[in-house]
Amino acid sequence: MPKSMTGFGRSITENSYASVVWEARSVNSRYLDLKWRLPLFLRASEPDLEKVVRRFADRGRLEVSCNFQPHRAEVLDISLNKPLAQAMLRSVADLATDMGHEFTPDYTRLMTISHLWQEGMKDAPPELMEALTSGLAQALEDLNVARDREGGLLAQDILRRLEKLAVWHGEIKKLAPKVKEEKFQALRTRLTSVLEKLGVEPSEERILQELAVMTDKLDVTEELTRLGFHLDQIKELLGQKGDVGKRLDFLMQEAFREINTCGNKAQSIEVSRIVVEFKGELEKCREQVQNIE
Repeated sequence: MPKSMTGFGRSITENSYASVVWEARSVNSRYLDLKWRLPLFLRASEPDLEKVVRRFADRGRLEVSCNFQPHRAEVLDISLNKPLAQAMLRSVADLATDMGHEFTPDYTRLMTISHLWQEGMKDAPPELMEALTSGLAQALEDLNVARDREGGLLAQDILRRLEKLAVWHGEIKKLAPKVKEEKFQALRTRLTSVLEKLGVEPSEERILQELAVMTDKLDVTEELTRLGFHLDQIKELLGQKGDVGKRLDFLMQEAFREINTCGNKAQSIEVSRIVVEFKGELEKCREQVQNIE
């Protein structure tokens, strides 16, 4: 069964360095579109993390986030913005002097001023990086479980709709020769009548030549053959794994083009009614295919 592009996955890992929660959310997209929410120290590792993601997903808009709660202080690269802190203290000291007051700074208050503290970009230790990569892989595996489950439901829905399309395809195949013959006789009668009104002796050979050209425009045999082939291919792809979404979308477009041509050429109310229902159901299939990887 194919895989859906919609899903959610999570992993929670504990190690000596930190507690880490990875979350991955995905929706449909023509390409693989990654959006990251990472701690600063992981920003430089995005290319390596992207390689992990590509092992699990080929298409979809993925939002990947990492909630990192450290257990050890040395894991964090945090520093005080000393120039800014010094400038702030000097300004307050100058203010105290101008007002005739003695100023003794309380350095512990600096810890409450969040914008004075900066998180650095020091690379994570190799052991921590390995644990983070493993946690990401677990979250993506969980995501793929959800995407596989959703993909199976999408495939089942499309297969049920394909059964209806196959029935309508068979009805059009039965009606097409009858419609063609009726149009042939009607055109023959009309052409003969016109020639007689013009005082022209109708030639059987000439009439048949004209009718052959006209009725050829009503023939939908080739379109129905291609349509049936496309429906069979769609059904076959729905039983496969891997990146089949783009091929399914292309086949849906081709099937839509063939059935639309049948409706235009057949010139039959009964065929047109079936074509309208066929196109409506095919469009529902196409909407579902948009979510398949």
